[in-house]
Amino acid sequence: MKRVSADEQAVVFQLRAPEHDALLDILQTYPVVPPTHQTVSKELKDAHAADYQHLLDEALAEQRAANQKHLDAWLATPERFKKNKAGYRFTLERTDSEWLLQVLNDIRVGHWLRLGSPEPGALKPQNLDREKLPAWLMMEMSGYFQMSFLEALE
Repeated sequence: MKRVSADEQAVVFQLRAPEHDALLDILQTYPVVPPTHQTVSKELKDAHAADYQHLLDEALAEQRAANQKHLDAWLATPERFKKNKAGYRFTLERTDSEWLLQVLNDIRVGHWLRLGSPEPGALKPQNLDREKLPAWLMMEMSGYFQMSFLEALE
């Protein structure tokens, strides 16, 4: 993935066809973090703890639904990815950059949770069984796209 240009409104990237396909495959998995993963507090035991948790769960569900709706519309935009000889020209509006990073983070963290929340560097692809390898790949690739976008946005 290569940054082609940037201005105050958008950053334009050139993606090779496999990068384009990987990005679309990764984004199609959103959301990945389990809905019950976030808790108000592990120590909170007062009478309202269940009510607080319910409010948090509702707010997170609304956020996931809004992100999913935005993602579906964003991916359906015809000029988002323009095919060319080298692969695809991809435009990321700066107004969408934080949102896209949050979506990618959900995907990365969700797959990290599926892998058992390992310490950094603890997992090597050659040591994973066939069931865990796709989650590792999704985690690593979403991290790659996050870092690439962050570097390009600076």
